[in-house]
Amino acid sequence: MFYNAGVGKKEVKILAERVEGELLGFVRRPGRYIGGEVNQVKKDLAACEVRVALCFPDVYEVGMSHTGLAIIYDCLNGIEGVAAERVFAPWLDAEKVMREKKIPLFSLQSKAGLKSFDIVGFSLTNELCYTNVLNMLDLGGIGVRSAERGEDEPLVIAGGGMSNCCEAVADFVDLFLLGEGEEAVVELVELVREQKKAGATKKEMLVEAAKRFEWAYVPSLYEFEYDGAKIRSFKAKAGDLRCEFENAVVEDFENAPVPDRPIVPFVQAVHERVSVEIMRGCPGRCRFCQASFCRRPIRYRSIERIIEIAKTCYHATGFDTVSLLSLSSADYPKLEELVAGLGEYFGDRHVGVSLPSLRVDKQLKLLPELVKGVRKGGLTIAVEAASERLREIVNKPLKDEDLFAAVEAAYRAGWGKLKLYFMVGLPGETEEDVVRIVQLSYELAKLRKKIDGKTGQINVAVSWFVPKAHTPFGWLGQKPIGYFGRAKCLILDEKRKLGARCLRFKFHDIGRSILESAIGRGDRRCGDVIEAAWRSGARFDLWDECFDYALWREAFGKFGLDVETIAQRQFGREEILPWEHLGGPGKEYLWGHLDEGMEKMRNEGLSQ
Repeated sequence: MFYNAGVGKKEVKILAERVEGELLGFVRRPGRYIGGEVNQVKKDLAACEVRVALCFPDVYEVGMSHTGLAIIYDCLNGIEGVAAERVFAPWLDAEKVMREKKIPLFSLQSKAGLKSFDIVGFSLTNELCYTNVLNMLDLGGIGVRSAERGEDEPLVIAGGGMSNCCEAVADFVDLFLLGEGEEAVVELVELVREQKKAGATKKEMLVEAAKRFEWAYVPSLYEFEYDGAKIRSFKAKAGDLRCEFENAVVEDFENAPVPDRPIVPFVQAVHERVSVEIMRGCPGRCRFCQASFCRRPIRYRSIERIIEIAKTCYHATGFDTVSLLSLSSADYPKLEELVAGLGEYFGDRHVGVSLPSLRVDKQLKLLPELVKGVRKGGLTIAVEAASERLREIVNKPLKDEDLFAAVEAAYRAGWGKLKLYFMVGLPGETEEDVVRIVQLSYELAKLRKKIDGKTGQINVAVSWFVPKAHTPFGWLGQKPIGYFGRAKCLILDEKRKLGARCLRFKFHDIGRSILESAIGRGDRRCGDVIEAAWRSGARFDLWDECFDYALWREAFGKFGLDVETIAQRQFGREEILPWEHLGGPGKEYLWGHLDEGMEKMRNEGLSQ
């Protein structure tokens, strides 16, 4: 079915009949593609001046758990004359059917084809979602590269954490929104509405956005010069454009928009709960963490507002868990009072409060009080490094004494299972640090014996250090692939030696971490590799059953590049970094942190 929207003469193509008759009966989970959930907002696209497709480059179950997508969806649909509809990446079975039957990618609410929208916006949460972005554009009949798109095709924008290091996908996106989106995306949509009425072309819209907003990065308006692997220069093609950008920041976080009627998914989502963001920013400065350096300043919501949000969303959804979200919820100044207030209202309603991992040196000593209304399935502690010495280097000052006291408090409070997070490959790490991961975890498991005579069950998640843009360690190279393989063997050998059956180790895919390092710090030339990998079949690279490291190595090889060499690259201080213009702290500030960490290493006779 077709109809003319009447605004900007863009035709809307509704695919509801084709979806129902030709797709739903041929996929394993049709609930991913039907829409119509409780609390869904659906507007008349024909009556709207601006139509936005909010695309999440992963399956429905993952995207429906993403708080940022829900907030933007609510903000845009709250504007008269603007419609926002959700689009998720179809799983492999659905893609196969859609390509065979030539069914374009569509939105959930109206089943409108992707080309029917004025704006197609992506949430970029991880470097390994990029092939899904290209795949969704292609399934929607939209050119994957900005330069290939016609005037009648939508503006393609992107936001989320990866926008701060986005050059690797710059050739595929018309505009990146840097920083926090609630207010910025509204300003952007209003600009598009204004420009459409004035009869502006897409390029004119993009130039106006680049001039008006310091958080709007339009890659096509800028160019790089290269000198081998290094960047010689970065400049605007026109002299009146800024060359440094700032992150959008929501100053009044207390009253920032929150969906008061979250959508209740038809297919069980990764997280089915009332999610309430209690603070933004993180007072910690872990030298490997991009979010803690890019998401500033620190802001808190009041206890009253948090409880109000939780109550409203609970009554609109019936979810039986309230989750408190932030980068570092342990640093919420009145956490004990907040949990008590939530427990007072929700305790008799059989609604649990989900706490994120608590900071060991402060919050876990309050554990018995904090957990009265919390389900005790498992408690997560991000230890990161097994030795105090290594924690000092990465600037996570956690003492073993506090860690043991915290875990003992957890056992006494009723927890029997723990989950510990460690990272291998950190600067200054030794073989003893790697082996210590097993020893420390085993000691913490045995600590439960003094409580009830049993051994604690501990799941240990081990990831591989990935140097990130906008962090002090972003200049450093990643360890070679062989280092990670040896570390994994050391850990498993030590577990066998100790007979530690109570420990269950889960290791992140090494190839995936290498790819994250290569792409996450890559320049614009990475786009050719990403497109080549996608055309060779790469998609859902975050999924174990889909990720193919050999395919990616071949894609890099097509351009005379080696993914492991790129991942291990160290940047010089004099270099122009591929991300330094894209928000984030200044170089001097990050150098200060790096120098402090390197000094600690030198004092111990260690090297990177």
